[in-house]
Amino acid sequence: MEATLVKKRFFSNHDLFTLFLPLIIEQGLEYTVGMAASMMVAQVGESAVSGVSLVDFIMALIISIFAALATGGAVIAGQYLGRKDKVNATKAANQLVKCSLLLSVAITALLYVFKPLILNHLFGDITKEVSDAANHYFIIVAISVPFLALYNSGAAIFRTIGNSKLPMKIMLVMNIINVAGNALLVSGFHMGVTGVAIPTLVSRVGAALIILFMAHKSDCELRITKFLTEKFDKNMIKRILNIGAPFGFENGMFYLGRLIVLSIVSMFGTASIAANSVAGTIVMFEVLPGMAMNLGLSVIISRCVGAGDFEQAKYYKKKVRTIIHLGFIISSVIVLLLMPVIMQVYNLSPDATSMTWKIVIAHAIMMILIWPSGYMLPIIFRGAGDAKFPMVVSTLSMIFCRIALSYVFAIGFHMGMLGTWVAMFVDWIIKSVIFEFHYKNDKWTKFKAI
Repeated sequence: MEATLVKKRFFSNHDLFTLFLPLIIEQGLEYTVGMAASMMVAQVGESAVSGVSLVDFIMALIISIFAALATGGAVIAGQYLGRKDKVNATKAANQLVKCSLLLSVAITALLYVFKPLILNHLFGDITKEVSDAANHYFIIVAISVPFLALYNSGAAIFRTIGNSKLPMKIMLVMNIINVAGNALLVSGFHMGVTGVAIPTLVSRVGAALIILFMAHKSDCELRITKFLTEKFDKNMIKRILNIGAPFGFENGMFYLGRLIVLSIVSMFGTASIAANSVAGTIVMFEVLPGMAMNLGLSVIISRCVGAGDFEQAKYYKKKVRTIIHLGFIISSVIVLLLMPVIMQVYNLSPDATSMTWKIVIAHAIMMILIWPSGYMLPIIFRGAGDAKFPMVVSTLSMIFCRIALSYVFAIGFHMGMLGTWVAMFVDWIIKSVIFEFHYKNDKWTKFKAI
């Protein structure tokens, strides 16, 4: 009887392995390049590290918006595939790419228009050296925004059809080019932050062009064709935005909240900014398994929901959650074992080094215990079409927990920069409790995305 049940599952253990492993590798490559870049910039000085990290927060905010839009398109296409409606699934994919391109060009223009406001006021009181480094880096990497949007859309399309290997291979090649370019321009030609920005731009352009070329090939299940000349399908765009827009707003508020918190961190000096930046880079390796598998979980849930099989959606929720917990334990152990070597490479001041150690250890503990409830469950809700609830909860929690409590802990309780991380952990706890309750009452199963 058990064998019969296994055969009826949409995704076998082998399917899950071939879906998740490339995603973990791809995300790991992305984080590794980010760390390598920050290490190379560290050779220039803490001001350069701080300047690059400040701009990277802005870029992360922009990337999150297009990742959300890509998620909306992937969920809609995935649900159509779950219904075995390939025509509408392909239409959803093409409309996603068209919408991403136009929106990204508009955002890029706005970034350049408001660059002085962003660099001079958004980050609070920063030194001239940090400001100059941020400005040089910003001017170059902002050009890559449309290409980031296109790559995110293309990668989401391939993941939807179960091909997560292709985005991984593209990232592997582009990241090798990125790292080699960084080594040449930073270490060889001593170009500082400019030497990091140029290879970043080149790799993002290359990744977008390659993935769109592969999506255009006739053997692609969700083929991208003539998206530039194709008319907008208002109904399809509406379906995509019903999921992508709330998720994009949620992501935008998340990073905007982090930027506000960063302005608090900047009050405590360059050492705190550098420690916050380096710790933020390192903990991404701890959380890597969860971030990567969430991308795959979105594909799984949308297929199950499209087929009207919520029992299987719940089955995969339990299974993937167990895998994520185990992945977190492994990733945290690896990171903590490598910490002495990593900190030697960064060569931060003793004060910044001490703060970085405290953050990385605390993050590992809280992540293993709490993170899946706060960040995996919303993936399930969105995969079913319930995107507004996690948006409202995450936004309110960001305002009243992460932002408000950052002021309370960092300034009121005199905890300094570390207080902002404590506020983040409280934010996780509150969201986890609410999302667990929402999942158990089954309201998320009543939504219709298509």
